[in-house]
Amino acid sequence: MANSSKPPISIISQVLLWPFTVLYKNIVRFRNYLYDTGYQKTIDFTPFIISVGNLNVGGTGKSPMIEYLTDWLLQENYSEAILSRGYGRKTRGMRLATDEDSAETLGDEPYQFYRKYQQKSVAVAVAEERVLGVPEIMHHHPKTQVVLLDDAYQHRAIARNINLLLTSFDRPFYQDWVLPAGRLRESRSGAKRASAVIITKCPDNLTSDQQKKIANHISQYTKPNTPVFFSGIRYADPKPVFEKAEMKEIVIAFSGIARPKLFQQYVQHHFLTQEYITFADHHRYTEKDIKNLRKRAQAENVCLMTTEKDMVKMISGPLTQQWQTLPLFYIPIQTNFLPDDTGFTNWLRQQMPTPAET
Repeated sequence: MANSSKPPISIISQVLLWPFTVLYKNIVRFRNYLYDTGYQKTIDFTPFIISVGNLNVGGTGKSPMIEYLTDWLLQENYSEAILSRGYGRKTRGMRLATDEDSAETLGDEPYQFYRKYQQKSVAVAVAEERVLGVPEIMHHHPKTQVVLLDDAYQHRAIARNINLLLTSFDRPFYQDWVLPAGRLRESRSGAKRASAVIITKCPDNLTSDQQKKIANHISQYTKPNTPVFFSGIRYADPKPVFEKAEMKEIVIAFSGIARPKLFQQYVQHHFLTQEYITFADHHRYTEKDIKNLRKRAQAENVCLMTTEKDMVKMISGPLTQQWQTLPLFYIPIQTNFLPDDTGFTNWLRQQMPTPAET
């Protein structure tokens, strides 16, 4: 269970990988050209569509943003649904979440959404072909007014009313390169499709001058007057995964998320941390993992701490009983805008029809 974080790609590696990057970029560019010219059709649906996605591969805070939007839409009295691809699940095809589902059948993030919002009448569905998912949602939930598309910036078969592009403060897309030399799914020019850009995982003390500098870089790739917003991650107090867990003095933290740096820093700053163990993103935990974690937590004053995304894999599935034997805690997170969310929510409200009009 050694740290699996990948080191930055060296300049030499970038040069060696550049021919493959050019090939991949041209393939993606041609695909976008087919949509831009109308040769590939984009389908309009009745509900208002908000897409949340990125140019980079993983780790930009899409899930907290989906939850932020879900909470806001509920507060504004919209009837809504969340549609994800369901990455890492063991099932296939369109699936509407029910109480019979788990992280294995939905994927970790969609199950996290369902677990959090099932009592608030928010439909959650997964489908590889999301263009087939929207009609299915409307069939079962015909009063749905807004559909949130999770991680769908490159899924161009569905027309969207709002296209939110997320990029992280520590690795903005304008400093990155297309795969495999970098971590971009498509070239920086893809930012022109954004209705707004949100810089995520910003430090709380980000100055207005720093924000202006970042916004100027972003404006080189977006349409004129595309707004840029800045957001951070706020951590809540640890919660027990299972009722019997007791908080201890020393913490062993672990996670299977794309970019664990912020979570690791938070845990190490706020708790007496003995060790931090990093698994790959969307890691599917095994009996061996549980046994190794149990060995590390055998001391009387030690407990285990993980992320909310990891936690949902532990509360359902064949290994749940084994997880229940460990002193497990998780730390919920949420998105917060800088300096507050007034600017973003005012802009969002201007884009949205009123609930009665949808």
